[in-house]
Amino acid sequence: MSPLCPLLLTLALLAVPGVRGACPAAADLTNADGTRTCAKLYDKSDPYYENCCAGAVLSLESGADLPYLPSDWTKVISSIVVGQRCELTVWSGRGKEGKSRKFSAGSYPRLEEYRRGLFGDWSNAISSVYCRCLPAGPNTQTPEPLTQTERP
Repeated sequence: MSPLCPLLLTLALLAVPGVRGACPAAADLTNADGTRTCAKLYDKSDPYYENCCAGAVLSLESGADLPYLPSDWTKVISSIVVGQRCELTVWSGRGKEGKSRKFSAGSYPRLEEYRRGLFGDWSNAISSVYCRCLPAGPNTQTPEPLTQTERP
């Protein structure tokens, strides 16, 4: 086997989308029929950013209100991508109880980096979610920026 084979295989794997676990861009959250996805939640993250947003995926449409996540998704979410002009609100307790945080459009590959209170973080801590998107269109007013705030 020539020494070029491993190099070519590595380059081919890097060029194929979806082989790496890298998070998609917020603008890429669309369904096959062209409709927007509000957010995607992933159950795997990694110390290496290129390996984040892997594993099982839970896609949320605009208006998705889940005060009680399915049992296999409660407290396992570790990466999030929020679509453009969308906002995801999460809670640490079931029934929208406990600490909350709003995530605006963008990728959040390692929820370990986002504080939840004094000693906690948001990785494997989400039990309730609400996702909303502003309508897209030329006549839409520019909204105030969505902030990432944490309620005590």
